[in-house]
Amino acid sequence: MKESVIYQDIVQKEALKVINRQLKRRFGDIDASLVEQVRNLSAEQLEELGEDLLDFYEVADLVAWLE
Repeated sequence: MKESVIYQDIVQKEALKVINRQLKRRFGDIDASLVEQVRNLSAEQLEELGEDLLDFYEVADLVAWLE
């Protein structure tokens, strides 16, 4: 089940929702290009970003993480 494409798609979409809410709460509206980069991350990358986001102080931290 966890290996199915549909399951992975659902996990990725839900993780993306959480990350987008966290980013908006921490930084307000961010540049559309950053939103697009985050949208293209895998579920595993989104999970990692969710943890690392707790240590971000400014949008530049997100930019550096995405590079």
